[in-house]
Amino acid sequence: MARFRYTARNAKGKRITAVVDAASEREAIASVGDLGMVLLSLEPTKASVKKASTPLFQRKVKLESLVVFCRQMYSLTKAGVPLLRAIKGLSQSTTDKSLKEALDSVGSELSNGRPMSSAMRDHSNVFSDLFVSLIQVGENTGRLDEAMLQLAEYYEQEMETRRRIKSALRYPTFVLMVIVAAMAFLNVKVVPQFAGMFAKFGSDLPLPTKILMATSSFFVDFWWLIVFSTACLFMGWHLWKQTDNGRVKWDQFKLRIPLVGPLVNRALMSRFSRTFALMLRAGVPLNTALQMSGEALDNHFLAAEVDKMKAAIESGINLSSVTADSKLFTPLVHQMIQVGEETGQIDNLLLEASDFYDREVDYDLKTLSARMEPILLMIVAGMVLILALGIFLPMWGMLDLIRGG
Repeated sequence: MARFRYTARNAKGKRITAVVDAASEREAIASVGDLGMVLLSLEPTKASVKKASTPLFQRKVKLESLVVFCRQMYSLTKAGVPLLRAIKGLSQSTTDKSLKEALDSVGSELSNGRPMSSAMRDHSNVFSDLFVSLIQVGENTGRLDEAMLQLAEYYEQEMETRRRIKSALRYPTFVLMVIVAAMAFLNVKVVPQFAGMFAKFGSDLPLPTKILMATSSFFVDFWWLIVFSTACLFMGWHLWKQTDNGRVKWDQFKLRIPLVGPLVNRALMSRFSRTFALMLRAGVPLNTALQMSGEALDNHFLAAEVDKMKAAIESGINLSSVTADSKLFTPLVHQMIQVGEETGQIDNLLLEASDFYDREVDYDLKTLSARMEPILLMIVAGMVLILALGIFLPMWGMLDLIRGG
């Protein structure tokens, strides 16, 4: 969503300047027309044209804090507590610094008469476009409590999915860290001891031993170069990832990583289906719901594919035909969307699709460790083989020389 500043004349001929939130300039013009005013000028505000950038170390709000906030806001708004009082009270009780700063600012804006959704839009690092859009729908329909409940359930599901993925990746990550630490220790402490012993004999060393000695010497003598190169590569990778092409390429690469990529793809498709259903159920227009769902994916490659779907729908193609042409969904999910479109229950069928993807993710997570164990075993076996050939081959040669002498 973007913000547009417009100047218009109302029915009494009075000149009015205000700000409207809309997904596009066309929607902004339509929104002003719906208010019964004659548009004189329209331009995007600085907040909407400013290019978004991701700092290297950006403090983001925790999902747990958002869940607690949404649950508390649901209870307070359902009980009839005034909105400003609820926001100020939750700002004092929260322990998340980012959320507290945002709520303090939102409370100040509410005091000045600004809508809560518009005030939250200024804090994109805390409140996503999805969050703000549902709040805006809740404000317009008078069902803010239901919007808060939907957001709480959405973030709880998201938090559970992330927890399961982290739990499944914990063991492989730990094993890889141990392997890297063991290789560094062997190259710095163990191999140099054997290198000194082999040098005393002055015999010709086999090729694996020469490679092992050269690698160890490079680790010991040029460790600073390795650290500096790693830091430069990390910085270069981060800067490249900030470019439009870099973001798309990196997100596409993440989906193609063996074993992990398909799992991440299914998890993102579950998030997309759940978000899309949530937006449609809240009454958000189809094209806007698609745009918001694509942005909620946090994957620029998939978001670009969703934008293609949005453009196709705006050109007059129905949703089921678009999903059939898209490579994002499985045939089963496409059939569910087709049935939902025919029965007028797309939101319910999309939730079913999200559950389907969640079950697929559960199965992948349960079998991930078993599928990664052979790969980790091959890595460890390769490391042991190189070390054994590099150390024991010359030792056997020295034993032959001693026996022959």
